[in-house]
Amino acid sequence: MRVIASSIRKGNIIEREDGQLCVVLSAESFHPGKGTPTTQIDMRRLSDGVKVTDRFKTTEQVERAFVEDKTYDFLYADGDGYHFMNAETYDQIQVPTEVIGDQAQWLQEGMKVILSMFNETPVAIQLPPRVTLEVTETEPAMKGQTASSSYKPAKLSNGARVMVPPHISPGTRIVIQTEDGSYVERAKD
Repeated sequence: MRVIASSIRKGNIIEREDGQLCVVLSAESFHPGKGTPTTQIDMRRLSDGVKVTDRFKTTEQVERAFVEDKTYDFLYADGDGYHFMNAETYDQIQVPTEVIGDQAQWLQEGMKVILSMFNETPVAIQLPPRVTLEVTETEPAMKGQTASSSYKPAKLSNGARVMVPPHISPGTRIVIQTEDGSYVERAKD
């Protein structure tokens, strides 16, 4: 299916002129004051995992591969990869570490994710936009430190490190944005 370059989003699968399938890591449109607007697409080749960058005119046609999105529940990770289960059919599928990438740190047991399948092979994953985790260690708040201007490092229950406001202490459950690992708010549970 051919679409214009400016409509390509993160997670889409596109087919390059050389026939290689690539998963889009980021797509950014540039609109200079003079000249032609362009879209730069950073992607990873599915065949060998190499990252490539292409630049298209915003209105140029790009071949978007047909992928089927299916919902799966995350079960566990081991040395072979990440294991998911289809909640409707109870079929289990193993996904290689390269497909999950740096999003693996946000996976939690039982989490519902969307796997993009191309010819029955998982090629990309979409996590929920937010995840709730507990802060296991962080520095104590400094007296006189204002919440609006400064953040401090914190370690979460999954081992990830994020920046949090000064009022957050160990044992606090917080909401994190899975796309960039940024602090959103204190959990309401």
